[in-house]
Amino acid sequence: MRLFVTGGAGFIGSNFIRHMLATHPDCRVVNFDKLTYAGNLDNLSDVDGHADYEFIRGDICDRNALDAAIDAADAVINFAAESHVDRSIERAADFIETNVAGTQVLLDAARAARVPRFVQISTDEVMGSCSDEDYFTEASPMRPNSPYAASKAAAEHLVRAAHITFGLDVVITRASNNYGPYQFPEKLIPLMITNALEGKELPVYGDGLNVRDWLYVDDCCRGIDAALHRGRSGEVYNIGSRAEKTNLEVVGTLLELLGKPPSLIKFVTDRLGHDRRYATDPAKIESELGWLPQETFESGIEKTVRWYQDNAGWVARARSGDYLKYYERMYGAR
Repeated sequence: MRLFVTGGAGFIGSNFIRHMLATHPDCRVVNFDKLTYAGNLDNLSDVDGHADYEFIRGDICDRNALDAAIDAADAVINFAAESHVDRSIERAADFIETNVAGTQVLLDAARAARVPRFVQISTDEVMGSCSDEDYFTEASPMRPNSPYAASKAAAEHLVRAAHITFGLDVVITRASNNYGPYQFPEKLIPLMITNALEGKELPVYGDGLNVRDWLYVDDCCRGIDAALHRGRSGEVYNIGSRAEKTNLEVVGTLLELLGKPPSLIKFVTDRLGHDRRYATDPAKIESELGWLPQETFESGIEKTVRWYQDNAGWVARARSGDYLKYYERMYGAR
């Protein structure tokens, strides 16, 4: 099987490539990535030179580059996206260009190349904020509350339209909040770990009581693998771990594991349009595809903390340059 993976140098994409090469000996992976700020070839240094892995630098908005690279692919897995809510609030146009227009260009290229299957990597955020009593199912209405979530919802509509109008074989996955190795340190868990390791303040939005379902990245990759191979055409699959935690609970757990004091926590002005709760029901992927998470939150967070402790060089390189300017813009005046 020849997989055409877009955005494979990012957090989930790089972990997915590593998973596929390790578990499918007959799999060849082409990684097509623009290498924006969060696209980091450092994430795949351990598979560089692997006989079944190839990297091509390219933009999913560039049809000519796609046509040259996608030929003979058995499946497209589209991870390529701008993905950070705060950045979407700061500059939404970048998210529309990549997440919406880029997805359509990629769909057109996949149809032209007669690719047998297209897997769109989406997010539970397309469904907005969940009430305290409810859980998101695949049939929940889309009510995105950030430019990022709106761009991912639009991409889902385009993928569905390609399926209905043109008969393209598509599957969509909606994962809950991922965490684990190689996550860019603007996201909550790696930001808190890396700041705590340096004795810096830990900026927590609002009252810290926003709830998320936390999914270890290896479990997410296994879910995408299951959807790729066994998912029904045209269907959406939620991938969640039933591990709801408030942001404050997550930060408290990290401080305890790192042996750092709660006094490092600094409450900052809340994010605009901050969704209160995400809660994903993964019953469909569990019953149809036989997927279950292998990590608890406790086991996954311990592995994650250990990885960041053991990979100080990766952290230093990821946090250099433009990231420092961005961090100051986001948290310096709050």
